[in-house]
Amino acid sequence: MDLATLPRLSAIGHELDLSSDTFGELQDSSAITHDFASLRARLNEEGYLFLRDYLHRDEVQEARSSICEALADEGTLDPAYPIEEAVIKAGASISFRADLAQNNPRLHKVLYDGPMMQFWRGVLGGPVRHFDYTWLRTVGPGHGTQPHCDIVYMGRGTQQLYTAWTPLGDISLAMGGLLLLENSHRHERLNNNYGRKDVDAFCENRKPNWKQMGGGGNIRSGGALSNNPVKLRANLGGRWLTGEYRMGDLLVFSVFTVHASLDNQTNRIRFSSDSRYQLASLPADERWIGPAPIAHGPQAKRGMIC
Repeated sequence: MDLATLPRLSAIGHELDLSSDTFGELQDSSAITHDFASLRARLNEEGYLFLRDYLHRDEVQEARSSICEALADEGTLDPAYPIEEAVIKAGASISFRADLAQNNPRLHKVLYDGPMMQFWRGVLGGPVRHFDYTWLRTVGPGHGTQPHCDIVYMGRGTQQLYTAWTPLGDISLAMGGLLLLENSHRHERLNNNYGRKDVDAFCENRKPNWKQMGGGGNIRSGGALSNNPVKLRANLGGRWLTGEYRMGDLLVFSVFTVHASLDNQTNRIRFSSDSRYQLASLPADERWIGPAPIAHGPQAKRGMIC
């Protein structure tokens, strides 16, 4: 990735500084794909692994097609373009469609079978379980995801938990791929403050807003770490890391790794999924397992004294 030739990039509406000391490219770990000990060591050291063409591209294409077909049937896509291009219809809006991941065998084959599960068994070193809830991102033109760490959303079980971010299509920088903040998983101040919070906890001794994720004074609304990725990077240090993603790529990271996404500057919908994995022997967060996960609903809320 030649930083000198990159287009203007923004996240949450803030233009990023593309200097080499503040912005960079993800390290490709494809050369050690079959060396699980080396992969495990690099994941612990860097907080992420990026594997080019690790998943079966044809299976990812099938998963993508299932989503495009559903959106076309409901009238979200512009009929003037091929369905697979996922061009959004004028006036339509879309951002998060976890419902399209439910009862979707083509998507589940990519995320919960084959190379994906082989990877996690090898890297984690034993039998693995995945969360039953699948986060499906369908991001239209405009702002991407705010910077955050996953631990605040799913930290009630083991903290030895990992996210797989799977691009469900070729994603250019202009379409708004994922950003990781370099070395953020080892930021002691961040881990000991924000990293210990829970978006479904609320302060009983303050004016509560327990129905709202992250409400009630415990953590900012929605659980985001910041609304300004530029200031956040300056505060925490490191570089924002990203790449041009392809179907078949796999990006995995710790639940303590800060991440966000670039804004989508195109007229197409960017598809990706977040799925979570851990050793089966460790406790799992009850919000995300079972035939009907409670997620961030009323059953998940916990009162606390702040």
